Amino acid sequence: MPSMARNRRSSKRPFPLESLLMPQVPRSNYLHLLEETQRLQLKKFLLHRLFLVANIQANMEKKEIAEYYDQVFQSILKHHLGEAVTGLSLIYPTSMLQILESSNDTLHQILLDYFNRERNETEFWVQKVKIIVISHNIPTRIFMHWYVSAVKVPVLYLDDVTQSQSLEEVITDFFTQTHKLALYIFKTGKVGAKGLGDNLHQAVPDLLPPEQIIKYLCKSEEFMDPETFINVYNKPMHVTSDAEVVWPAPSSF
Repeated sequence: MPSMARNRRSSKRPFPLESLLMPQVPRSNYLHLLEETQRLQLKKFLLHRLFLVANIQANMEKKEIAEYYDQVFQSILKHHLGEAVTGLSLIYPTSMLQILESSNDTLHQILLDYFNRERNETEFWVQKVKIIVISHNIPTRIFMHWYVSAVKVPVLYLDDVTQSQSLEEVITDFFTQTHKLALYIFKTGKVGAKGLGDNLHQAVPDLLPPEQIIKYLCKSEEFMDPETFINVYNKPMHVTSDAEVVWPAPSSF
């Protein structure tokens, strides 16, 4: 019996030393790579850029509009985790263009604020908000602060391009102008300076989309309003995977 016990003990293979010395390769995925990139850039969340157009009440004061958005942004960041909002709000006589840069939840709360106020306030000063586009996972911000600029002097345009161009052509020109305008603000903006001034119509009149384009986009049915976007955003997606498909089919052909 003792000899049999010794044979059983001797039959056990020693644990290979190579497995202890083998370097452990960390497993990762694309999400971890994005999170590490955001961490190195000192950002807590992925950034997105949102383009909005809307009609507004006539004779709105720039100070009143700026104070309104300051309160909205502060309230959102106080109750929800997210990135600060940077971007531009161009105030025309009866419409406005907005470019907002922030995290996903913050932008969602801004759209939710528009939706709730339009539904609950009959005389809300912002009407017919339309979402032109959302650029996801942008690598960096273009705007250093949140700027509000009033286009004081109405510019007269000789022809109405909305009558002679398709929506695709109109929106292409719109994005070209806004992109050049954003680059101009990025290059001329001073670090620490939050004021943009109200002379853009004098400094770069060719980079400002005409107000008739803004109002044309507000009336277009091709773009979502905040209510439609939020409903789509909250709607669950039902995707049937291959593993869920069984044979024979549960119903007869």
